[in-house]
Amino acid sequence: MESPEGLLARLAAAGIDTRTVQHQAVFTVAESEAVRAEMPGAHSKNLFLAPAKGEGPFCLAVLECDRRVSVNALARAAGWGKVSMAPAEALVATLGVAPGSVTPFGLVNAPPGSVRVVLDAELAEAPELAWFHPLVNTASTGIRPDDLLRFLRGLGHEVAVLGLDA
Repeated sequence: MESPEGLLARLAAAGIDTRTVQHQAVFTVAESEAVRAEMPGAHSKNLFLAPAKGEGPFCLAVLECDRRVSVNALARAAGWGKVSMAPAEALVATLGVAPGSVTPFGLVNAPPGSVRVVLDAELAEAPELAWFHPLVNTASTGIRPDDLLRFLRGLGHEVAVLGLDA
């Protein structure tokens, strides 16, 4: 599994500029409000989901932090079928991160095709940096959304940009 330092080195080697801020551990969007002041830009919440009946790959939804959407509505919009929150063991085994640290950067640890990914269009079109945990929830890394997409696709992951009703 990749380390946070290894991830940042990979991003730099790909010519991607990032900014990383160390902070107290945050486990929820609400907790992250206290640390966002020094990180202007877009912020996310990330849902790691399992397909119903264990059929098919896991799903990762990368949403704007204030997005309110039911998991079922999200799954329908993404064309995933029925899903539920994936167990912590699957999160660790697939993305190499602990609960509270879910991030699209975790795809660095996942084989291509093992996770279906959607990125909220609001994040994909953010004019500033978008912030994600660099595999741990004691830091946040800002990256331009187009660079994030380029990096994830370079790892072999298909990423669908999904417009959701506000």
